[in-house]
Amino acid sequence: MKQHHKNNLLRWLKGFMQRHMHGMITCKEFEDFVLDYLDDELPALQRSRFERHIRLCRECKQYLKAYQRTVEVSRAVFPAPDDLVPDDVPEDLINAILMARKN
Repeated sequence: MKQHHKNNLLRWLKGFMQRHMHGMITCKEFEDFVLDYLDDELPALQRSRFERHIRLCRECKQYLKAYQRTVEVSRAVFPAPDDLVPDDVPEDLINAILMARKN
């Protein structure tokens, strides 16, 4: 089987599972819940569904790890909200960090 067809089949199966398995959330819902998950603010049932999704979805597992690393780096680089940002830091990076901190 060609890799392209295999990837399409895997994406289809993943979508089917997310729509039809009891207690599954979609990747979009996963993204919507990331901040509450990291802040330990998800209700028990939602947390359970979120963690089930992490176990089954490689892409979201990678997304979560990258998100956590981004938050760690932003806190290390900008420990206080009132610290000045150096002029050579790209504006889109600053905006991404500010959005992560705001949430």
